[in-house]
Amino acid sequence: MNIANWISIFRIILIPFFISAVVYYSPDKDYLRYVALSIFLLAVISDGIDGYIARTKKLKTVLGSFLDPMADKLLLSSSFITLSLANNIPLEIRLPLWVPILFISRDIILMLGSFLIHVITGKLTISPSILGKLTTLFQMATIIFILLQLPFSFWIWNTAVFFTVVSCFDYILKGNKQLNNNLHS
Repeated sequence: MNIANWISIFRIILIPFFISAVVYYSPDKDYLRYVALSIFLLAVISDGIDGYIARTKKLKTVLGSFLDPMADKLLLSSSFITLSLANNIPLEIRLPLWVPILFISRDIILMLGSFLIHVITGKLTISPSILGKLTTLFQMATIIFILLQLPFSFWIWNTAVFFTVVSCFDYILKGNKQLNNNLHS
Protein backbone atom coordinates (compact mmCIF):
# COMPACT_ATOMS: atom_id res chain seq x y z
CA MET A 1 0.00 0.00 0.00
CA ASN A 2 1.25 3.43 -0.89
CA ILE A 3 -0.19 6.95 -0.92
CA ALA A 4 -1.58 6.62 -4.46
CA ASN A 5 -3.49 3.47 -3.47
CA TRP A 6 -4.84 5.15 -0.34
CA ILE A 7 -6.12 8.03 -2.49
CA SER A 8 -7.94 5.52 -4.72
CA ILE A 9 -9.52 3.96 -1.62
CA PHE A 10 -10.51 7.46 -0.47
CA ARG A 11 -12.33 7.96 -3.80
CA ILE A 12 -14.27 4.74 -3.23
CA ILE A 13 -15.19 5.89 0.29
CA LEU A 14 -16.56 9.17 -1.14
CA ILE A 15 -19.17 7.34 -3.27
CA PRO A 16 -21.84 6.72 -0.58
CA PHE A 17 -21.55 10.35 0.53
CA PHE A 18 -22.12 11.52 -3.04
CA ILE A 19 -25.12 9.22 -3.44
CA SER A 20 -26.59 10.37 -0.11
CA ALA A 21 -26.25 14.04 -1.04
CA VAL A 22 -28.09 13.46 -4.33
CA VAL A 23 -30.78 11.21 -2.83
CA TYR A 24 -31.55 13.63 0.03
CA TYR A 25 -31.41 16.72 -2.18
CA SER A 26 -34.62 18.70 -2.59
CA PRO A 27 -35.29 22.27 -3.69
CA ASP A 28 -35.56 23.29 -0.02
CA LYS A 29 -32.20 21.57 0.63
CA ASP A 30 -30.47 23.00 -2.44
CA TYR A 31 -27.12 23.05 -0.62
CA LEU A 32 -27.01 19.23 -0.96
CA ARG A 33 -26.65 19.58 -4.72
CA TYR A 34 -23.50 21.60 -4.10
CA VAL A 35 -22.31 19.11 -1.50
CA ALA A 36 -22.70 16.34 -4.13
CA LEU A 37 -20.87 18.49 -6.68
CA SER A 38 -18.04 19.19 -4.21
CA ILE A 39 -17.69 15.49 -3.38
CA PHE A 40 -17.62 14.59 -7.07
CA LEU A 41 -15.04 17.30 -7.86
CA LEU A 42 -12.92 16.15 -4.90
CA ALA A 43 -13.00 12.61 -6.28
CA VAL A 44 -12.06 13.79 -9.79
CA ILE A 45 -9.19 15.94 -8.49
CA SER A 46 -7.93 13.13 -6.24
CA ASP A 47 -7.95 10.82 -9.29
CA GLY A 48 -5.56 13.20 -11.03
CA ILE A 49 -3.42 13.50 -7.92
CA ASP A 50 -3.08 9.74 -7.36
CA GLY A 51 -2.15 9.22 -11.02
CA TYR A 52 0.41 11.99 -10.85
CA ILE A 53 1.93 10.61 -7.63
CA ALA A 54 2.04 7.05 -9.00
CA ARG A 55 3.78 8.17 -12.20
CA THR A 56 6.22 10.75 -10.86
CA LYS A 57 7.21 8.93 -7.67
CA LYS A 58 7.34 5.56 -9.44
CA LEU A 59 4.70 4.15 -7.10
CA LYS A 60 2.81 2.11 -9.70
CA THR A 61 1.70 -1.18 -8.15
CA VAL A 62 -0.36 -4.18 -9.21
CA LEU A 63 -2.93 -3.22 -6.55
CA GLY A 64 -3.04 0.32 -7.91
CA SER A 65 -3.57 -0.92 -11.46
CA PHE A 66 -6.82 -2.49 -10.22
CA LEU A 67 -7.85 0.04 -7.54
CA ASP A 68 -7.57 3.18 -9.66
CA PRO A 69 -9.80 2.10 -12.57
CA MET A 70 -12.18 0.35 -10.15
CA ALA A 71 -12.57 3.58 -8.18
CA ASP A 72 -13.22 5.49 -11.42
CA LYS A 73 -15.80 2.99 -12.69
CA LEU A 74 -17.58 2.78 -9.33
CA LEU A 75 -17.72 6.57 -9.00
CA LEU A 76 -18.99 7.18 -12.53
CA SER A 77 -21.43 4.25 -12.60
CA SER A 78 -22.97 5.04 -9.22
CA SER A 79 -23.20 8.72 -10.17
CA PHE A 80 -24.97 7.96 -13.46
CA ILE A 81 -27.39 5.52 -11.87
CA THR A 82 -28.19 7.90 -9.01
CA LEU A 83 -28.69 10.89 -11.31
CA SER A 84 -31.00 8.91 -13.58
CA LEU A 85 -33.14 7.39 -10.81
CA ALA A 86 -33.34 10.38 -8.45
CA ASN A 87 -36.88 11.75 -8.72
CA ASN A 88 -35.77 14.95 -7.04
CA ILE A 89 -33.68 16.02 -10.06
CA PRO A 90 -35.74 18.21 -12.42
CA LEU A 91 -37.07 16.05 -15.27
CA GLU A 92 -35.71 18.28 -18.04
CA ILE A 93 -32.12 17.72 -16.85
CA ARG A 94 -32.48 14.25 -15.29
CA LEU A 95 -30.31 11.70 -16.99
CA PRO A 96 -32.45 9.25 -18.99
CA LEU A 97 -32.00 5.67 -17.76
CA TRP A 98 -30.73 4.46 -21.16
CA VAL A 99 -27.66 6.71 -20.81
CA PRO A 100 -26.14 4.97 -17.75
CA ILE A 101 -27.15 1.61 -19.23
CA LEU A 102 -25.11 2.49 -22.34
CA PHE A 103 -22.15 3.82 -20.32
CA ILE A 104 -22.04 0.79 -18.02
CA SER A 105 -22.56 -1.65 -20.92
CA ARG A 106 -19.50 -0.21 -22.65
CA ASP A 107 -17.41 -0.76 -19.54
CA ILE A 108 -18.67 -4.33 -19.18
CA ILE A 109 -17.93 -5.07 -22.84
CA LEU A 110 -14.40 -3.69 -22.49
CA MET A 111 -13.74 -5.59 -19.23
CA LEU A 112 -14.97 -8.86 -20.72
CA GLY A 113 -12.91 -8.30 -23.86
CA SER A 114 -9.79 -7.57 -21.80
CA PHE A 115 -10.40 -10.67 -19.70
CA LEU A 116 -10.81 -12.84 -22.80
CA ILE A 117 -7.64 -11.50 -24.41
CA HIS A 118 -5.72 -12.14 -21.21
CA VAL A 119 -7.11 -15.67 -20.83
CA ILE A 120 -6.52 -16.59 -24.49
CA THR A 121 -3.08 -15.04 -24.97
CA GLY A 122 -1.71 -14.76 -21.45
CA LYS A 123 -0.93 -11.09 -21.95
CA LEU A 124 -2.81 -7.86 -22.31
CA THR A 125 -1.60 -4.40 -23.23
CA ILE A 126 -3.99 -1.62 -22.37
CA SER A 127 -3.22 1.91 -23.43
CA PRO A 128 -5.76 4.67 -23.07
CA SER A 129 -6.78 6.31 -26.33
CA ILE A 130 -7.71 9.92 -26.97
CA LEU A 131 -11.27 8.72 -27.61
CA GLY A 132 -11.30 7.00 -24.21
CA LYS A 133 -10.03 10.15 -22.53
CA LEU A 134 -12.67 12.27 -24.29
CA THR A 135 -15.32 9.76 -23.20
CA THR A 136 -14.26 10.11 -19.57
CA LEU A 137 -14.08 13.91 -19.86
CA PHE A 138 -17.61 14.20 -21.24
CA GLN A 139 -18.99 11.62 -18.82
CA MET A 140 -17.57 13.63 -15.91
CA ALA A 141 -18.87 16.86 -17.46
CA THR A 142 -22.32 15.26 -17.70
CA ILE A 143 -22.41 14.72 -13.94
CA ILE A 144 -21.15 18.23 -13.22
CA PHE A 145 -23.62 19.89 -15.63
CA ILE A 146 -26.58 17.95 -14.20
CA LEU A 147 -25.62 18.87 -10.63
CA LEU A 148 -25.32 22.51 -11.70
CA GLN A 149 -28.77 22.08 -13.31
CA LEU A 150 -27.61 23.69 -16.53
CA PRO A 151 -30.30 23.68 -19.22
CA PHE A 152 -27.94 22.43 -21.95
CA SER A 153 -26.92 19.31 -19.97
CA PHE A 154 -28.69 17.35 -22.72
CA TRP A 155 -25.99 18.35 -25.22
CA ILE A 156 -23.19 17.32 -22.88
CA TRP A 157 -24.59 13.85 -22.18
CA ASN A 158 -25.30 13.29 -25.87
CA THR A 159 -21.68 14.19 -26.62
CA ALA A 160 -20.66 11.71 -23.90
CA VAL A 161 -22.92 9.10 -25.54
CA PHE A 162 -21.25 9.72 -28.90
CA PHE A 163 -17.73 9.31 -27.51
CA THR A 164 -18.81 6.30 -25.43
CA VAL A 165 -20.02 4.45 -28.52
CA VAL A 166 -17.11 5.48 -30.74
CA SER A 167 -14.47 4.65 -28.12
CA CYS A 168 -16.11 1.28 -27.47
CA PHE A 169 -15.75 0.33 -31.15
CA ASP A 170 -12.21 1.73 -31.18
CA TYR A 171 -11.20 -0.41 -28.19
CA ILE A 172 -12.91 -3.48 -29.68
CA LEU A 173 -10.93 -3.04 -32.92
CA LYS A 174 -7.68 -2.56 -30.98
CA GLY A 175 -8.45 -5.60 -28.82
CA ASN A 176 -9.18 -7.69 -31.90
CA LYS A 177 -5.90 -6.60 -33.46
CA GLN A 178 -4.02 -7.40 -30.25
CA LEU A 179 -5.67 -10.81 -30.05
CA ASN A 180 -4.82 -11.63 -33.69
CA ASN A 181 -1.22 -10.41 -33.31
CA ASN A 182 -0.69 -12.52 -30.19
CA LEU A 183 -2.23 -15.61 -31.74
CA HIS A 184 -0.19 -15.34 -34.93
CA SER A 185 3.19 -14.63 -33.34
